Amino acid sequence: MKINNVCILGAGTLGTRIALQAALSGFQVAVYDINAEAFVASKIVMAKILRSLSLTDEIIAKVKFTTDPAEAVAEADIISESVTEELPLKRQVWAQFSALAPAKTIFTTNTSYLLPSMLVDSVDRPSLFCAFHFHDVFYSKVVDIMPHPGTSEEVVSLLEDFGRALKQVPVIVRKENPGYVFNYMLMAVIGAAGKLRTKEIASIEDIDKSWMVNFHMPMGPFGILDSIGLDTAWHVTHNLEDAGSQAFAALLKTYIDAGKLGEKTGEGFYKYPAPAYKDPDFLV
Repeated sequence: MKINNVCILGAGTLGTRIALQAALSGFQVAVYDINAEAFVASKIVMAKILRSLSLTDEIIAKVKFTTDPAEAVAEADIISESVTEELPLKRQVWAQFSALAPAKTIFTTNTSYLLPSMLVDSVDRPSLFCAFHFHDVFYSKVVDIMPHPGTSEEVVSLLEDFGRALKQVPVIVRKENPGYVFNYMLMAVIGAAGKLRTKEIASIEDIDKSWMVNFHMPMGPFGILDSIGLDTAWHVTHNLEDAGSQAFAALLKTYIDAGKLGEKTGEGFYKYPAPAYKDPDFLV
């Protein structure tokens, strides 16, 4: 097995970053999305990232963007799926691309919280299916590799090498676990912050101040949520059955319904590009 051609399913926040890093790392990249308008935003984000890295945007022209699923996977050695965090949708997508992809293609899901064993029966090659989860890609350079019980050891080893080729730090999760390693810990923190707010124990700002000062961090739980995307957090929390998660999901939904998804829309719990927590007086 050798990876040369990479197919990205979903031109959203993470799909865009994975595609760009793969292209910068010398791989041939195809990005698929059902909505061609997503490609406009994706290219804008890519150009912005390249400028921040003091690189020209010539590399973007080497990335193939397509709404044709067959074209997207025609040469794919690996698929990285980053569609919306909803189990029925992901299963539908995998059933579709399982039928289209060449027999050689390795299937990976970038799911934040679902388990690969929840998706694997949607594909025709369970031994080649694995969770391969990125964080920020350019700032938080960790990629989680989480096999299901039937994933080939060769695939795990190949993904470890591929992760390093993408300039990420591979972390192998030996047993399936919702949220992998970091997200599992992060969800505990964010969940606690959500409960503190929904129970009206403290304000969003004071919760973040407490975290930032005690841990010498540049942002608190709600600032982190803005960077993740409130819609992404909602897709996780609204599927959790406990009362605390449901209350927090309801709070997130009020922001989402108002178009406030976080940093990517210019407003979430804070307003961007100059959120209050970056103000020198915020911690006074």
